[in-house]
Amino acid sequence: MELSQIKSLDSQYFLGVFGERFPVCFVRGEASTLYDQDGKAYTDLFAGIAVNALGYNHAAVTDALMAQAQTGILHTSNLYYVQPQAELAALLCQHTFASRVFFSNSGAEANEAAMKLARKYFYAQGSGRYKILSAHHSFHGRTLATVAATGHDYYQEPYRPLLPSGVSQIPYNDIEALRSAVDDQTAAVLLEPVQGEGGVTPADPAYLAAVRALCDEQGILLIFDEVQTGVCRTGSLYCYEQYGVVPDIMTSAKGLGCGFPIGAVLANEKVASAIAIGDHGSTFGGNTLACNVSLSAMRYLIDNDFAAVAREKGAHLMSRLRSLSSDKIVEVRGMGLLLGIQLTDDCVAKQVVLKMLERGFVVGTAAGNVLRIAPPLIVTYAEMDAFVAALQDVLGAPAQA
Repeated sequence: MELSQIKSLDSQYFLGVFGERFPVCFVRGEASTLYDQDGKAYTDLFAGIAVNALGYNHAAVTDALMAQAQTGILHTSNLYYVQPQAELAALLCQHTFASRVFFSNSGAEANEAAMKLARKYFYAQGSGRYKILSAHHSFHGRTLATVAATGHDYYQEPYRPLLPSGVSQIPYNDIEALRSAVDDQTAAVLLEPVQGEGGVTPADPAYLAAVRALCDEQGILLIFDEVQTGVCRTGSLYCYEQYGVVPDIMTSAKGLGCGFPIGAVLANEKVASAIAIGDHGSTFGGNTLACNVSLSAMRYLIDNDFAAVAREKGAHLMSRLRSLSSDKIVEVRGMGLLLGIQLTDDCVAKQVVLKMLERGFVVGTAAGNVLRIAPPLIVTYAEMDAFVAALQDVLGAPAQA
């Protein structure tokens, strides 16, 4: 089918929440390379929004998917034991702070489950605490609950009055603002260690340490949204490890399935012990196919120390980007292989994405006129260097004085 035909069907029948998409349809992928319908190759520096950690057609993903499909069992339901679900839960607990895991189909579902767990924890104690504080410029999903936790008016405005009540935002990286917002009804603080959609903004280490201390002092739960920062993306299996700050609840998705939809909420024993039969559930969450793919991918990522790979490649790419000669770049920031290039206001990030696409490179954007770079962790040094050279060409050299 021609691209024009696909666009026509999309505009006629698909709910237009994405607006005008970028003018390409990818039909095949291999490693860090995508191919369109005309056979043109593109080096992927975005990985499906930080999802395809192992790129495309990686054996750890493809073989597990095909092997499970060939058994004829994609799903049986959570009324029965699911072997890869149990194994994946054990793997995640053995490599994180968590004692228990619950699987969902997405990051938004995982974040909503985290908010439910926090409220149930206090309900089980007979406490009236219910408020949840998140941060301005955060992004936690598109369900009604996670929209309420997402710190952007753009996402919230059409859905006011927001549900559930008791969810509000405070400035990021501002411990005094958080301290002022906390009261005796505050149940949890929900934060991203690096705000991805909000502009690829890392938390200050002192800030997260102070947040943990404040939560401990006030008996509040700390939730980390690691949907985008987890699964080796930022240079450790989960980003909290690099900060030395351990949450009570954590969410994961995106890279967890390396392209196959799966999410997870992880909790310590203190929180998990408050959960009773029937408090949460999911028809498709933790299904056999999703868990088998995730288990294979996660074992491969852990066994081959892709956290170190992301640190080393990220340091190289950060250095190369910071050496670019252009007056269109304000700042390059991020951690591991989640990087943001802050552009000047007169250099529109979306237009840069289009120009890079023409040159055969896939990149993304984030809030605040930021180019977002989140390549597959298998990206090569040669591919990163070629991307930087192309970006230099697009942004141009500084104007002469």
